[in-house]
Parts: sequence; structure tokens; C-alpha cells
Amino acid sequence: MLEFIEVSKGHWTGKQRKVILERVSFRVELGHSLGVLAPNGTGKITLINMMAGIEKPDEGRIKRDCRISFPLGFMGGVVNRHSGTENARYIVRLSGLDPDYVEAFSRRLCGIGEYYDMPVGTYSQGMRARFPYSLMLALDFDIDLIDEGMPATTDVEFNRRAGAILRERLETATVVSVSHQPRTLEKFCRSAAVLRDGQLHLFDSLKEARSLCDHQSQG
Repeated sequence: MLEFIEVSKGHWTGKQRKVILERVSFRVELGHSLGVLAPNGTGKITLINMMAGIEKPDEGRIKRDCRISFPLGFMGGVVNRHSGTENARYIVRLSGLDPDYVEAFSRRLCGIGEYYDMPVGTYSQGMRARFPYSLMLALDFDIDLIDEGMPATTDVEFNRRAGAILRERLETATVVSVSHQPRTLEKFCRSAAVLRDGQLHLFDSLKEARSLCDHQSQG
């Protein structure tokens, strides 16, 4: 279970504090995926980073009673001076999984050959995009965090392979997907929420959540 308890979070813009969350409480139960509609500028990246533990709340508590992924494609845990092999084996030790399996899975999916044993800082932009996706798909989490949807790299074949693996996993996984586009959330979730004005409004269906967004945008 992932639970936010009276969580507040904001950022200073230089002149004022931009509120992302204001005393918000909610939970994500295993087996019940959640889609969060977050219009641009409301703080969707901050929200998903807090779920992953990358950012901390200003106030309140976040309880994680299960293994939660880093956001799909997140590069923050990757050290450029280390090789793909070193990065993969270090990160997997933190999760308590089998480093041999994770390295082999990531290496095969990446498809970058000998570069996997070279420093990540020497990778091309396309290689740097593929490496974290392959690593996340190699790891086994209780809750997968997805910001905006499927992998999007310049490598068509990698997108096909990674997309197929992700779709298969999402048939049984618990997912929290955050996006400003309802169509993206339809792929992953049935229940939904809307992040707006520092509050998270929960709904039983994506249709209800979308109706709130449409109504408020018209107002």
C-alpha cells in the first residue's frame, strides 16, 4: 500500500509559493490501479516523484508498505562515470533482487552491445533514453509509476520490445499513472483522480474525473 497522510508540498517561484498539495490524504491499494489527471502546471512530476521517494513532502507523511518503482525513464539514480553494468548491479542491490538476472535482462533489452560495459556518460542520447527504461522493466515492483505513458525513444525496435513487455506487465500490476491526457490513463487505469489547486479529487471512474476537468476548464 502507498498512502499520503495530510501531505503538503510547494515550490517557491521567486515571488510566491506555488502550492502542489495542501494537506492531502489518499491511498493506493495493491490491485487497484490509479490514474491521476494533472493539467500542465499543477505539479504532476512533483507528485510522482514524492510517490517514489525522490522528493519529500514539506509536511505530512508518506507510507510505503510495498516496493514502489522509480518513474518510468527516470535517470536520477544513474551515475554517468559508471558503466551500464555497474549502474544496473548497484541499483538492483538496493532492491534486493538478483543482479545477474537484472543485468542480463537489461543488457538484452537495451541492445547497445559493448556500450553496456562503458560509462553511461559516453552514451548517445538514444542509448541514454533506452538504458533506464530497460532497467525499470527488469526490476519487479509492487507498484509501477508511469509519467505520461509508454516509452518514447528514437529506436523503433526498442519501443516495440519495451512496449510489449510493459503492456504484459500492466495486465496484472498495480499502476499509478500521471498525465494531462485522459487517453493515456485509459490504457492503464479504471479509477482516477484530478490534481488541481493543491487538492487531489478522487473518483470511481476516469469518466467522472474527466467530466470535472472539462467542467472546470469551461468555467
